[in-house]
Amino acid sequence: MTINQFYHEVGIFLGIALIAVVIGVMNNFFVSHYVFRWRTAMNEHYMAHWQHLRHIEGAAQRVQEDTMRFASTLEDMGVSFINAIMTLIAFLPVLVTLSAHVPDLPIVGHLPYGLVIAAIVWSLMGTGLLAVVGIKLPGLEFKNQRVEAAYRKELVYGEDDANRASPPTVRELFGAVRRNYFRLYFHYMYFNIARILYLQVDNVFGLFLLFPSIVAGTITLGLMTQITNVFGQVRGSFQYLISSWTTLVELMSIYKRLRSFERELDDRDLQEVTNTFS
Repeated sequence: MTINQFYHEVGIFLGIALIAVVIGVMNNFFVSHYVFRWRTAMNEHYMAHWQHLRHIEGAAQRVQEDTMRFASTLEDMGVSFINAIMTLIAFLPVLVTLSAHVPDLPIVGHLPYGLVIAAIVWSLMGTGLLAVVGIKLPGLEFKNQRVEAAYRKELVYGEDDANRASPPTVRELFGAVRRNYFRLYFHYMYFNIARILYLQVDNVFGLFLLFPSIVAGTITLGLMTQITNVFGQVRGSFQYLISSWTTLVELMSIYKRLRSFERELDDRDLQEVTNTFS
C-alpha cells in the first residue's frame, strides 16, 4: 500500500465518521424536540382542566414534575433505543457471517446461525427473568411518590399554618414514608440479586458459546476475539430493556401517577354525561 492509498482510506474513514456524527446529533435533536412537544401537549391538557384538578393532592407536582420527568425519561429511552437499533443494523449482518465459523454450540450441538439465535434467546431469557422478578417495583415506586407527596404537602401547609405539620402528624406521615422505602429496598434486593447474577453470567456467555470450536481448534485467537466483540455488540442491543430496566421502572411509575391523575378527568366527564341524560 502506498502513502496515497493510505490517505485515501483515511479519508473514507473520516467521511463515514462524519456521517455518524451528523446522524447522532440529528437523532438527539429531533428526539428532544419531539418529546418536549409531547410534554407541552400534556401540560396544556392539564392546565385546561386545572380548576377541577387543583383540588387533587399533589396536583402541582403531577403537572410540573411528573410531566417533566416523563418527557426526560422517555427522551433518554428513545435515544438509547435508536442507538440499539443502529448497532443492530451495523453488527447483525457481521454476526450472521461469523456464525459460519461456529457451527456447533454447547448443549444443542449443530445449529445454523447459532450465534444469532443464542443472542436473541439469551436476551429474551434475561428480559423475561427481570420482568417476573421486578413485577412489583413500578407499583411500589408509585406508592412511594404518593406517601412522599402527602408528607411534603403537610410540611408546606405547616409553613403558613401553625396548626398544621404537628409532630404527631409529621411522625405518622414520615413513618409511612419509611415503611414504603424499606419495602422498596427489600424488593430491590432480590431484583438486584437476579439482575447482577444474570449480568455476571452474561460476561462469559459469549465465550461459553465458543467452547466447542475452541476445543476443536477450528477458530484462531484473532477470530475468537472478533466474534466475542461482535456478539457482545449484538447481544447488548437485544438487551436494551435489561440495560434500561431501572429507568423503565421509573417511567412506569410516572405513567401510573399520571394515569391516576387523568382518571379524575375521566370520572368527571362521565359524571357530566350522566347528569345530562338523567
